[in-house]
Amino acid sequence: MKLYHHPLSGHAHRAHLFLALSGLDYALIEVDLAGGAHKRPEFLALNAFGEIPVLDDDGTIVADSNAILVYVARKIGPSAWLPVDPIAEAEVQRWLSVAAGKIAYGAGAARLVTVFNAPFDAAEVIRRAHDTLAVIEQMLERRRWIAGTADPTIADVALYSYIERSPEGNVDTSGYLEIAAWLRRIEALPRIVAFRRTPVGLEA
Repeated sequence: MKLYHHPLSGHAHRAHLFLALSGLDYALIEVDLAGGAHKRPEFLALNAFGEIPVLDDDGTIVADSNAILVYVARKIGPSAWLPVDPIAEAEVQRWLSVAAGKIAYGAGAARLVTVFNAPFDAAEVIRRAHDTLAVIEQMLERRRWIAGTADPTIADVALYSYIERSPEGNVDTSGYLEIAAWLRRIEALPRIVAFRRTPVGLEA
């Protein structure tokens, strides 16, 4: 397996993180975003949207970070990472949607402002981030893992990267004690890979 990624992309990190947690063999291929490599024909042949990450599994191409999580979870066979019970799987899918929507356009967007100079309204995306984090904090008061399962799932992986690096986007997470404990549980998993830190925002 080859993962086309960038070390400062939270979407790419979640795919990298799950590949590491899965124990599968993979290689990382860094895409030069600043140099526009993601807009060149050879990359657009992998993902017409010109976005990372992209997984190449011996010619099977999977684009989109959450799609990669699902693909890898099914690739390793039946496991707690993606339950087959309809209720549990629906809950996992719910939180994948939160990662793709509320997290991406809240904490993720706030970080894009400081790391990549994205033209978002900083106050607005920070507010969105806190609105979402408050709900997650409440959920984790009665759950060890976000989907309510006994073991971590790809939903936890999908949420981790941008929440853990929220302070880079000037999102103060110091008051979210349940989230802090959840982050530490994820970081205690075997083969964890850290998301590269950037000295911006509250991390400056």
